[in-house]
Amino acid sequence: MEAAFFDLDKTVIAKATLVAYSQPLRQEGYISHWLMARALWAHLVFNRIGASEERLRRYREQALRIAKGWDQVRLSELVRETIADIIDPLVYDEALELIDSHRDAGRRVYLVSASPLEIVAPLGAYLGVDDVIATRAQIDEHLRYTGEVEFYAYGANKVVAIEAEVAQHGIDMERSYAYSDSHTDVPLLAAVGHPVAVNPDRELLRIATARGWEIRRFERPVAMRSRLALPSRRTAVISGGTAAAMAALAGAGWAWARNR
Repeated sequence: MEAAFFDLDKTVIAKATLVAYSQPLRQEGYISHWLMARALWAHLVFNRIGASEERLRRYREQALRIAKGWDQVRLSELVRETIADIIDPLVYDEALELIDSHRDAGRRVYLVSASPLEIVAPLGAYLGVDDVIATRAQIDEHLRYTGEVEFYAYGANKVVAIEAEVAQHGIDMERSYAYSDSHTDVPLLAAVGHPVAVNPDRELLRIATARGWEIRRFERPVAMRSRLALPSRRTAVISGGTAAAMAALAGAGWAWARNR
């Protein structure tokens, strides 16, 4: 069995999750104008110069503090209400073509993202992938976020999570593929036989060039509803996207911290 692992932000979709979800999150009162402005500024800085591990850790912890106490049920409703309209115009056509080609070749297709599981899972259903690997947050007995993380799907931790999939499905990593825009995913890219740097940041471009990895540019965001082959994916996530509970975490800062 072979597989293809796709990072999410700036690899499959054209915007950081915060930018995509900022408006509905602000309208719901989860984030303020000030937080939006600060996060957008950080997003621009990260896109330009990247971020250190320490800075990413601080932003992640800040985002968790902001999300502490948020109600899972209402956030789940918010994601279900908005995911099609928000994400639909942002998906790279090149990524969709690759997802389809890998599926046609019989490979398992994964989204592997540091964003919360509750936002990545419905996106995975929307895109029609086989499974997702994402960050898992702790939730208390009242279905509210505790501000703590159970598993952070970032850097080398992505490879740790993939190893469980390898054991379960007998995946041949040497014959598998991985796609990412970020130097933080070098462990993931190095773990497969066919690493591809997509719209790479400055450090990943340097590493990919030095190691002879394939480099691609995705430039064509396309509305999925305009692709005749994909209506069933939209139907699937609208009817079954019950996992979408924590998009506000991505909006409040996790995707901001993830997407430099």
